[in-house]
Amino acid sequence: MPRDDMMAGRLTNWLKGDGATGPADDAFAQLRAAKEAAEAANEAKTRFLASVSHEIRSPLNAIYGYAQLLERNDGKDALNAARVIRRSAEHLSHLVEGLLDIAQVEGGALKLSREAIRFPEFLAQLIAMLDLQAQAKGIALVLDHPPGLPEFVHADPKRLRQVLINLLTNAIKFTDHGSVTLKVEYRNQLATFTVIDTGIGIAPEDAERIFAPFERVAGPAGERPGVGLGLAITQALVHIMGGEIRVESAPGEGSRFIVRLMLSQPLSPPTDPAPEPGVVTGYLGRERWVVLIDDDTAHLAMVRGLLEPLGFQVHTASDGETGLALAAQVQPDLVLCDVMLGRESGWDIAAKLRRRHGAALRIVMLSGEGPHSAMSPADGPANDTFLMKPFEFTVLLDVIAAQLGLEWLRAGGPTRDVPEAAVTHLSPAIASRAAAHCAEIERLVRIGHVRAIEAEIDAIAALAPEAAPLAERMRRVLDSFDLKALADLAKAVAADAR
Repeated sequence: MPRDDMMAGRLTNWLKGDGATGPADDAFAQLRAAKEAAEAANEAKTRFLASVSHEIRSPLNAIYGYAQLLERNDGKDALNAARVIRRSAEHLSHLVEGLLDIAQVEGGALKLSREAIRFPEFLAQLIAMLDLQAQAKGIALVLDHPPGLPEFVHADPKRLRQVLINLLTNAIKFTDHGSVTLKVEYRNQLATFTVIDTGIGIAPEDAERIFAPFERVAGPAGERPGVGLGLAITQALVHIMGGEIRVESAPGEGSRFIVRLMLSQPLSPPTDPAPEPGVVTGYLGRERWVVLIDDDTAHLAMVRGLLEPLGFQVHTASDGETGLALAAQVQPDLVLCDVMLGRESGWDIAAKLRRRHGAALRIVMLSGEGPHSAMSPADGPANDTFLMKPFEFTVLLDVIAAQLGLEWLRAGGPTRDVPEAAVTHLSPAIASRAAAHCAEIERLVRIGHVRAIEAEIDAIAALAPEAAPLAERMRRVLDSFDLKALADLAKAVAADAR
């Protein structure tokens, strides 16, 4: 046999695992194992991309579809459409956060906070948050804990909530009848959380695999929705918090996920800050000017739509040079600038703004990338603070208040020190007619009849042009689902009419 053919045959045998053993065989065995591992990783990546594609397309389709319905129907049923769009956007945001969490865990960059939380209240809120999801599947969601739980414990509330929500939503997803129970025990500062379900169970060979990223285990009805990140993130978070997690399960007999964490008690009960009443409707003091710089026109319209009704003078620019020219023209109090402006750098624009306007101008950078990954200048950024997209309106308003030293006016808040601009005053004739609608709104709030509330607000708007600002304010409060604040606002208008 020619030497080349003989070598080729030996190579084939080695790759197949045949032939005599020796150092070369060990090397090829390692090579074969590496090849199989790479193929498995590639297969997992393919499954992951397919899952992510599905998880992204489903909420995107809901957002796209309901946006088109709003356009076709001239805003009919807008409240329901807004709720669907918001839920879908939150789903996308959570998916992105999950991917970022995996990246942070792998890079060792995940940091924990340590706060005193009201333990029983924290648990009750978790159950209330997921109860509708369980009801939709016709199963019971139960919280089981002894009466002697400590009122306060130290924990990272975001990460502890994330761990428990991941376990509970998984249990609900894989349980079609029966119940899901969160059992909590606490002894000697050791908290034990056990999530018990009556679902399909897990085969012994899958018990470890379910904690690997992108892995999903198929049940009798096939794979359930998800991208296979929840349990991987959960296990990583538990380990980072210094705890342990394990699973006890058998096919057809349900599952028990047990998490043990050290949650110490504070030496003295913390004092809770007084909650802010109602939604923001304006601010005290002189009118403030804001320049928005962003190449995303939808983002410009969204932020403008938030700030202008609150009394801000808002000017927008879709590129850096236009933003600089606007700032020179209007001398704003605040600039909100995106980091990525097409080919321009928002950091460069911020630096030019700082040189031209000095420290009095407040600059807030906005970006979908983290403040460190967005390539801020090596000599220090010129901005005052940084805010990640997507953000909640309340978070943006908190940032603006901190930068400009603002005191917000809120619906339903105390009015004895509120200036005339804070309350919508109506002429006596219109006020008396609006009072009847406001009284009806108070009644409808008590029964939660949202459609009828919308009709009453429309009736107020139709009374006269001077009533339009009041109606618009009521719509904003209703859109934020703060029914108590809406009732307080209606009561205040009725009181002014007397």
